[in-house]
Amino acid sequence: MGRYAHESMRKGYPKNMTGQETVPITPELMLRAYMAGLFPMAPDAMSDELEWFCPEMRGVLPLDGFHVSRRLMRTVLSARFAVVADQDFPAVMDGCAEPAPGRETTWISPRIRSLFCQLHDMGYAHSVEVRHDGRLVGGLYGVAIGAAFFGESMFSRMRDASKVALVHLVARLRLGGYSVLDTQFGTDHLASFGGVEIPARDYMRQLGHAVREQATWIGNDRVTELEAAIRALRS
Repeated sequence: MGRYAHESMRKGYPKNMTGQETVPITPELMLRAYMAGLFPMAPDAMSDELEWFCPEMRGVLPLDGFHVSRRLMRTVLSARFAVVADQDFPAVMDGCAEPAPGRETTWISPRIRSLFCQLHDMGYAHSVEVRHDGRLVGGLYGVAIGAAFFGESMFSRMRDASKVALVHLVARLRLGGYSVLDTQFGTDHLASFGGVEIPARDYMRQLGHAVREQATWIGNDRVTELEAAIRALRS
């Protein structure tokens, strides 16, 4: 989620002799690209271009192998944070686009933001939002197709906020019957939760099954079930 790709992973997009895109990038095209194993990024925050990526080794977070430390679980179960879904998707995207330690620049351009907000309006893109005293302090967003969830980016303005968002995301996905959580790339941070990298061919096989399955995005009306799903992550 949110890590830059190597140059060799870039697929580009069709252009004509004038440099204009021959295939307009629409939310519908993005959905087809996700189902084909591709995901988009902008070269930088000010670019109007999009590039498509398909790493040879794909990051995934197995939902049945998710690890949560005892300290983090205590934080999740405490009253320190209030966590909801899909209440302010644009604000989560803005948070993910902010400079942060180790991330001085961003790939979330105005065009990327607009496309994902359209996917959100269509019911495909979702956010998990973490608040402290009413202030948005962390969160993440991604795209859901069938039983696959494609994690895009996360941010934190307060210690543990993005980690809490990830725990809530995994609990929602498990409760809703999802089978694939795509993290794009593997990182040491995600590895601490059980994240791994798998060959693209294995990823595509898993993805092919997942996008044909049905799953339910869990909103904010199943509080008791969601809390039980979170507690089940400890076992």
